[in-house]
Amino acid sequence: MKKTTLLSILFLGGSLLGYAQEKTAEELAKMSQNPLANLMSFLFQNNTTFGNGPNGDRTSNVLNIQPVLPFFDGHLITRTIIPIVSSLDYTQESGATTGIGDINSTLFYSPTSKNGLTWGIGPVFVIPTGSKVSSKKFSTGASFLTLKMSKKLVYGFLLSNVWSVAGNGDTKDVNSFLAQYFVKYNFPKGWYISSAPILTANWEATNGNKWEISFSGGEVKSSG
Repeated sequence: MKKTTLLSILFLGGSLLGYAQEKTAEELAKMSQNPLANLMSFLFQNNTTFGNGPNGDRTSNVLNIQPVLPFFDGHLITRTIIPIVSSLDYTQESGATTGIGDINSTLFYSPTSKNGLTWGIGPVFVIPTGSKVSSKKFSTGASFLTLKMSKKLVYGFLLSNVWSVAGNGDTKDVNSFLAQYFVKYNFPKGWYISSAPILTANWEATNGNKWEISFSGGEVKSSG
């Protein structure tokens, strides 16, 4: 099992003008924290991982471009992640390979929330880009997300697993799991503090290398 330290910075790139006109900063902040909100957004999330390499002195980086589009009055939410990856070259003492990673798109069906509880379920599609940091495999699977919103807190978890179904036969098969819990505490004027560590598992890896755990935290301000 590999443990890493992850520094994550999230920027809200855009939202529907109508919401910005009608909602307060606090309401917009809470909506931006809800992955299943009926809110069009364009997010940039930069993740820097420390402690890589045999000596634990190297870093890697992933910039995720994440457009979120709601349809059918928010009952169908499409969340797409386009990663720009800087992956370490372990054959050298320094240097990295940079490219566009596989595109991950999830379609969540989400019924109307009740008592602040929201959930969504749907298919995941991973589209290979063919770059040097691509798996070169087309993969699909399922994802489930649930969250609870109160006056100050937003908390929940995400579960997902994908399997390769087609692609380059010379590359390794994909069978990967992701779990993430998130807790966000809201302050006045749209400020909030959050923690959203990610646990991943590569079921195709050898024993002792299947699991990876990251630790994250941050403080951001909504665009409202």
